[in-house]
Amino acid sequence: MGITTITAARILKGQLENQTGEETVMTMDTFPNVGLAKTYSVDFQIADSAATATAYLCGVKTNLNTIGVNAAARNGVCKTQKGNEVTSILKWAKDAGKSVGIVTTTRVQHATPATSYAHSASRKWYSDADMSAAAKRDGCTDISSQLLTNTDIDVIIGGGRKYMTPRGTKDPEYPWDYTSRGKRRDGRNLIDEWRSMKAGKVAHYVWNTTDFKAVDPEKTDQLMALFEPGDMHFEAERDPNMDPSIVETTEKAIRILQKNPKGFFLLVEGGRIDQAHHAGRASMALHETVAFDYAIAKGLELTAEHETLTVVMADHSHPFTFNGYPFRGQSILGKSPLWASDMLPYTTLMYGNGPGHKITNGTRPDIRDVNTKDKDYVQLAAVPTESATHSGEDVAVLARGPMAHLFQGVNEQNYVAHAMAYAACVGADLRHCQGHTEAPVVQSTVANGAGAAGGSVALLTALLALTVPILTGRQHESAQRPEICASGVVWTFTGSDQESVWGPPCSRQDTGGDRDLRCGAEPQDSTLQPVT
Repeated sequence: MGITTITAARILKGQLENQTGEETVMTMDTFPNVGLAKTYSVDFQIADSAATATAYLCGVKTNLNTIGVNAAARNGVCKTQKGNEVTSILKWAKDAGKSVGIVTTTRVQHATPATSYAHSASRKWYSDADMSAAAKRDGCTDISSQLLTNTDIDVIIGGGRKYMTPRGTKDPEYPWDYTSRGKRRDGRNLIDEWRSMKAGKVAHYVWNTTDFKAVDPEKTDQLMALFEPGDMHFEAERDPNMDPSIVETTEKAIRILQKNPKGFFLLVEGGRIDQAHHAGRASMALHETVAFDYAIAKGLELTAEHETLTVVMADHSHPFTFNGYPFRGQSILGKSPLWASDMLPYTTLMYGNGPGHKITNGTRPDIRDVNTKDKDYVQLAAVPTESATHSGEDVAVLARGPMAHLFQGVNEQNYVAHAMAYAACVGADLRHCQGHTEAPVVQSTVANGAGAAGGSVALLTALLALTVPILTGRQHESAQRPEICASGVVWTFTGSDQESVWGPPCSRQDTGGDRDLRCGAEPQDSTLQPVT
């Protein structure tokens, strides 16, 4: 979540509890380590959720609209995808023997969750029906099919069931709605295929709250829960009899995954924060953020801080502003007591662009008699766009638990994936993990509100969880933070010069004991070997 959204949601949370709001402490406010992540992509100053998720989940900055691939892949061009795939920390954790899961309030094929398991030159290839003939001919596959084949994900919770079934298949919840029916043109029923793949395991597929609550996490190995044909409902519009809350889905996921003695990785995305901002609906976005904060609290409740690294972040921001001079305790969704120079009132929350641009004949609408607290109210916007865009400022990264100090300072967004992998001892370079004397039981959780104006979230995103092995001796308490170049290459310094680990094209020079990390140059010390 971006700074403006965090601040406004904090006030709303307090006001929902009959407080003035400003002094409220959100769960995410209690995280002692705070940093910033730079969100630009390789080709754009302001990125989308696909490029940002690839950064903080895969450790590589990439191009707009592409997921799980490096910048050599081009948006929508299947041929450029081949050979340029990059894997995520979810796969690194799975390869290390940990349980893994994704929880989202969007469809599970959406950019943030999809990046954890898929490789696609287009984030829009939800099913084969969304792909061009050329993409299919060149051998690319849709995101939904990759959900089953790329990584054996233990918990999958969100929406998106219409992308899993053959074209025309009636939805179990909305059989009369043609837009909710199956989309696939290849005739595959991926839900049935998922079930058949789980022979010998206790695996459940559910699509409603009743069946979801009946799932016993202590007796369940794997779970696929798809509660909507597309994205899930906003929290303020959710039918609790049909769709569980993000708090409930987070709890179920953790209880299933934490049975693994090697630990787990869980990505939880509050993805509808982003979508509410796109629609210019500040009230809905803030209520989604408050719900997300409760999910973070649930995650902390179910895990122990001494063995759980928790990171809260956003993937990008929106042009969302908090302005005027409202009085203490005034509704965060209200109007500034000081009117503008055109002698008309305005709300304290507005957008730089979006569908709320309402100037007619050079005059703004008079909102004196408008209930701006209504969940459907569309905030005023300075520039007319069909959907509010993203914005490019840095997003907050909040961390607590083992190795949380790694997330301080201002970093490239792709640093986050490498820092999590470093803390968890997963991924390609495990040299700093040698010499462990204790079992890998330390866990870590990361939370990311996707696209919140002013996070995970895309990080995502989202609550991310992973298990971190206990590090002994010097490396447990005093390991230095990994350094990342914008290209996504890791450089770590673990003590003396002789213990340095290099990842080209970064290098270090010593000048009177100072460290100078440079990108684009070869290591100056010929004794240092690059990481391959």
